[in-house]
Amino acid sequence: MPKPCTAYAFILILLAASSSMPAIASEDITELTWDDLWVEEGLLMEDFGGWTFKSRGSLPSNFFQPPESYLTTEYNGQHVKLDGFMLPLDMDRMGVSTFLLVPYVGACVHVPPPPPNQLVLVRSQKPYQSDNMFAPVSVTGVFHTEMISTDLADVGYTLEANKIDVFDDW
Repeated sequence: MPKPCTAYAFILILLAASSSMPAIASEDITELTWDDLWVEEGLLMEDFGGWTFKSRGSLPSNFFQPPESYLTTEYNGQHVKLDGFMLPLDMDRMGVSTFLLVPYVGACVHVPPPPPNQLVLVRSQKPYQSDNMFAPVSVTGVFHTEMISTDLADVGYTLEANKIDVFDDW
């Protein structure tokens, strides 16, 4: 077990290192809306290896995710901010670490999922504390065009979150 003095010094070093890391200036963050991700031309599902229709168990056969969806690569690798509703996929007592960011309450659960260009898979190293399944959040992080298939829907984008805040302006 480390001596209290050593542990204290280690914590001070970590704090100094983290405060010296470059912060992302607000002017370097692109604020996206869901309309920015809804494009009329771009990459099709076939560009990512095809399409899988998501039907949810015993739900009616017309309860499918819409198949037509173009994806944009315009924001790849950029730091972005996007507001939406959290649909937790991976959570524990520490909080939610993986979730779908969706444009409206109930997406993927109560109604057919939106097309992949209206779904973002968010991963966070620091779990976000939430007791609301569809918590309104504002997520800032690095954005990528990436097709991922989940149990709920096919997703067209990912976001590596470095900041998640409650969003109250709905």
